[in-house]
Amino acid sequence: MPDREEGPTGPASAVGGTSRRVRALFVTLGALAVLGMAFVMFSGFWTDWLWYRSVRFTSVFTVTCRARLGLFTVFGLVMAVAVGLNVHLAHRLRPPLGAMSAEQESLDRYRLGIAPFRTWLLVAVCAVVGLIAGASAAGQWRTWLLYEHAVPFGTKDPRFGLDVSFYTFDLPWYRFLLGFGFAAVLLCLMVSALTHYLYGGLRLTTPGGARATAAATGHLSVLMGLFLSLKAVAYWLDRYGLAVKGGGFAAVPGWSGLRYVDADAYLPAKTILCCIAIICALLFFATLWRRTWSLPVLGLGLMALSAILIGGLYPAIVQKFQVQPDEAAKEAPYLQKNIDATRAAYGIATTKETAYPGTAASSVSATKLRADAAGAADVPLLDPDLTAPAFQQAQAGSGSYAFDSPLSVGRTPASGGTERETVVGVRELNPDAVPRDDWVDDHLRYTHGYGLVTADADTTTDTGAPVFTTGGTGADTLAQPRVYYGEQTTQYAIVGGPTPELDETAGPGGKGYHYTGGSGVSLADPLTRAAYAIQLGQPRLLYSDVDKNSRILYDRTPQQRVRAVAPWLTVDGDPYPAVVGGHLEWIVDGYTTSDDYPYSSRTTLGDPAADGDDSDGTTAASGGQVDYVRDAVKATVDAYTGQVRLYQWDTTDPVLKTWMRAYPGTVRPKSAIPADLVSHLRYPTDLFTVQRQMLTRYHVTDAADFFSGDQELRVPDDPAKKGSGGIQPTYLDVRLPGSTTQRYSLTSPLTPAGRTTLGGYLAVDSDATSPGYGTLTLLRTPAGGAGPGPAQVHDRLTTDTGVAAQIGALRRGGSDVEYGEQVAVPLDGGMLYAEPVYVRGAGADAALLKKVLVAYGNRTALDDTLGRSLDDLFGTTTSGTPPPAATGASQAVRQALADAQRAYDAGQKALKAGDWTAYGTAQRQLGEALRRASGAASDTGTPAPTS
Repeated sequence: MPDREEGPTGPASAVGGTSRRVRALFVTLGALAVLGMAFVMFSGFWTDWLWYRSVRFTSVFTVTCRARLGLFTVFGLVMAVAVGLNVHLAHRLRPPLGAMSAEQESLDRYRLGIAPFRTWLLVAVCAVVGLIAGASAAGQWRTWLLYEHAVPFGTKDPRFGLDVSFYTFDLPWYRFLLGFGFAAVLLCLMVSALTHYLYGGLRLTTPGGARATAAATGHLSVLMGLFLSLKAVAYWLDRYGLAVKGGGFAAVPGWSGLRYVDADAYLPAKTILCCIAIICALLFFATLWRRTWSLPVLGLGLMALSAILIGGLYPAIVQKFQVQPDEAAKEAPYLQKNIDATRAAYGIATTKETAYPGTAASSVSATKLRADAAGAADVPLLDPDLTAPAFQQAQAGSGSYAFDSPLSVGRTPASGGTERETVVGVRELNPDAVPRDDWVDDHLRYTHGYGLVTADADTTTDTGAPVFTTGGTGADTLAQPRVYYGEQTTQYAIVGGPTPELDETAGPGGKGYHYTGGSGVSLADPLTRAAYAIQLGQPRLLYSDVDKNSRILYDRTPQQRVRAVAPWLTVDGDPYPAVVGGHLEWIVDGYTTSDDYPYSSRTTLGDPAADGDDSDGTTAASGGQVDYVRDAVKATVDAYTGQVRLYQWDTTDPVLKTWMRAYPGTVRPKSAIPADLVSHLRYPTDLFTVQRQMLTRYHVTDAADFFSGDQELRVPDDPAKKGSGGIQPTYLDVRLPGSTTQRYSLTSPLTPAGRTTLGGYLAVDSDATSPGYGTLTLLRTPAGGAGPGPAQVHDRLTTDTGVAAQIGALRRGGSDVEYGEQVAVPLDGGMLYAEPVYVRGAGADAALLKKVLVAYGNRTALDDTLGRSLDDLFGTTTSGTPPPAATGASQAVRQALADAQRAYDAGQKALKAGDWTAYGTAQRQLGEALRRASGAASDTGTPAPTS
C-alpha cells in the first residue's frame, strides 16, 4: 500500500503551526523584555522630570539635560565618524590581492570570515566608541556651561596678562577638547593600523623588517602628524597651566602658580618643545610626498630627547644650582604673587589687622575690668552639642521625635528692639524610633516632625537646665508647625492618601492628619506609580494604600534640595532653622568655587582636616580642593512645603554671574530677600573656617616674612574635646577694641605655630543687617604670643588647686564632668575666657550646667554662674564694691524667686496636660523671673540662680 501523503491539515502542518506559535511567543517575549528595559531606563528620566516640575525648577532639568545630550551627541558622532572614516579609508587603500605576501595570505580566513559582516561590524564598532565617547563628554556639562556663559573677572594674572576667567572658564574646556582630540587620533591610529595590516597595507615579516605600502604610509603619517600637532597645542597650553599648577613648593602647602624654576626653565622649555612638535608634525605630513618615515622618526626621537633634557634635566639643574642656594630671594617675587592672589581668591584681602597686647596693662584696675567685662560680650554658655540631650528629655514628647545634635544657634527678638542669642532645635521625625519596622509605618504613617524649640544661650534654671523660650509645638510662633523637610528626614514619605499620618505632639496617643502642603509628586497616574516602584524598588506602590490623592515626598533634607536645584553650588554642611513670616525655614549657604584661580593656593572647603580637625561630620565640598570661594547664594527651604528659594547674596561674584546666565531665572536678585529673612542670615561657619585656615599664613603680606614662617599662626585644638581637632568658631555679640558697641560676630582665638600661648583673635561681622557684614578683623598679639591660649586656660581645671577641688566634688556619686565650648572675649588688652562645666549624673541622659570657669591673664575662678565667676575673678562687682557674702536675699530677689516658682509649677502642670502653648508661655515667664532674680542678686550680693 503506498505511503499516504498528509494534506494541509495533517501532522506536517500542525508541526509548522506549532513552530510559528513558538517563534511568535519568543518574539513577543523579546519585545516585552526590550520594552521593560526601555521603561526601566525611562523611569529614571521621568521621575527626575516630575521632581523638578514639583519644585518649579524645570529649567534646571532642561538646561542640564540639553547640555548633556548636546555634548553626548556631538562628541559621540565625531568619534564614531572619525573611526568609521579611517577604517573605511584604510580598506579603500588596501593593495591588490596579487601583491599580498605569504604572511598576508595566511590572514585570508580572517578576511573571509568578516567579509559578510564587514558593514555591520564597522557600524557596531563605531556605535560602541561613539557611545563611550559621548558618555564621557556628557560628564563635562559643567565645564561647557561655564565656557559658554563665561563672565570676565576684571582681574588679570600677573604673568600672561590674561583675565582670570581664561583660567577658570576657558582653559578647562580647552583641556577637555585637547584630551578628546588625543583620544580620537590615537583610536583612529590603532584601528587604521589594524585594518591596513589585515588587508595587506602593513607587513611585519618581510625581509629587511616591516614594510608598508605608500597608501598606508601616507594615511598613518597624517594621523601621526595630527597627533603631534595636538601635542604642540598641549605644550602651548601647558605654559598657561603653570599659573594654576599645584604642588612643587614644600615651603607652602597647597601652593599654586609659577615658581622661579617654572618661569625661567619650564616656561621656555614648553615653548621650545611646542616648536619641535610642530616641526615633527610637518615632517610626518611631508611623507605624503616623500613616502618615507626616516626623517619623521628621527624628528620624533629628537623630540623625546628634548623632552628629557629641556623639560626635565634643565629645570632640575636650575632648581639645584640657582634656586636652592638663595631660595628666599629667588622665590620672593613669585611668593608675592601667590600671597596677593590667595588673599583675593578667598576674600581675605580686606582683613583689618590690628596690633593687640594680649595682656592687660598693669594700670587697669580690677573695678574697671569687672565693669568692662559686663559689656564686653553676651557670652553663650549652652553648648549646642551637650545641650541636645536636655532638649530631647524635656521637649521631644513622643519617642518618635528627636532633635539633631549638635543643635543650631540663632537669634530671636527681645525687649527693647534687641536680639537674644538662642539655641534652637527642630523636633524632627526620628526614623530609628518608629515603633514597627513596617512599610506603612515607615513611609505612610510616621511622616513628619512637629515644632520648634528654643532656649536662651546664656541662661539656665537653678538646676542647670535650659530655659526654654519657645517650647512644645511652637504653635505660638509658627503658622504651620509640622516639619516634613529637615536634616533627619532622609527617607521618602507618601502623604495625602487614605492612610492618616500620625500627628502626635506628646505621648503615644495622637490624631490623624492629611498633608495639605501641595509639594511632592502626585501618584494619581499608574504610569508614575510604576516608575517610582522601579526607582525605589518597592512594588507596594502599585497596590498598597496609594490612591489618586497620594503624593510622594523625597529628597527631603535641605542640603539635598538645594543641591538638586543648584547643582553648581557647593552647599554648606550646617543648615540652620529660622522663623520667617510665621513659617519655619531652613537657611542654607551656597558657595561658588573654583580650583583654577591663577597663583592662589588650594585648600579643602569644609574638610575638618584642613583646619586641623580630624573629626567626622557633614561639611561643605566633601573634601574637594578649591582655590577660590565665595558665599554667593542664600537659600531657604520651607519645612512644611519644601519650597526652595535661591537668593543672590554676592552681587560681584563672576562665577555666580556665569551660572545665573547658564540657568536664567533660578536665582532671585538680592533685592528680593525679605527683610525678616535678612535678620536671620549670618556669616557661614564653613567659609569662616577656611578663611581662618588661610589667614594663619596669609595674614603676612610681605614675601620675605612669609617665607621665613616666623609669624605663622595655628588654629588651636579644642581643649575640651581631646582629639576632636581644631577649636570650633563661636557666634557671640562681642565688642571689639576700638568699638563702643557689641556686634554679632563669628570668632576664634589663634595661637603661634608650635606654641600654646595666645597668638591672635579673628572675628568677622556676622550681622547681615550691618553695613560691615563680612568684615574680617584680626587682633594680632606680639610675635611669639602673649597671654594664655585656650589649652593653657583649660589645663587650669586640673592644675589650679581651688578649681580642681571643685571639679573633683562634682564627680562624686559617679557623675561625669563634661566641658562645653570655650569662649574667648577681648577685654582691655587681654583675653577673657569662659568655659561652661556640665555634670551628667550617673545613668542620666542629659548633662546640666553647674559651673562656669573664667580666666584672665594669670587669674582663674570657678563658680556657679558667669556673673559670680567674674566677681570672684576680679574681686569686685559691676558696681565696684567687693562681692558680699551670700547671707540673705533682698525683697526683690524673694519676689522674683516666688514668681519663678509659680511659673515652674504652671509649666509642669501644662507639661502633664500636653498643653504646649501654655508650657511655652510658662517657660518664658520662668526665664524672665530668673533674669530678674539674677539682676537683683547682683545688686545685693545674693548668689544668682541663673547664668
